[in-house]
Amino acid sequence: MNHSLVTADRTTHLKIVVVALIAAIVVVGVGVTSHVSNSDSQTAGLEARGPVIKAGKPVAITRRDDAAIR
Repeated sequence: MNHSLVTADRTTHLKIVVVALIAAIVVVGVGVTSHVSNSDSQTAGLEARGPVIKAGKPVAITRRDDAAIR
């Protein structure tokens, strides 16, 4: 058994590549099959509630107490 990748032979590198390829295929497969449904019937009950907040004037924040030069 090889305990270091530096001294590993060709079959050990091949095993690592095969395991990584299988893991990548599993991740992609899970990602493809676990999609979120986006039908209009599910989003019809969602509404934004609450007050509308508008952005104010931009503010410059510095570490010094001096006036900002613009």
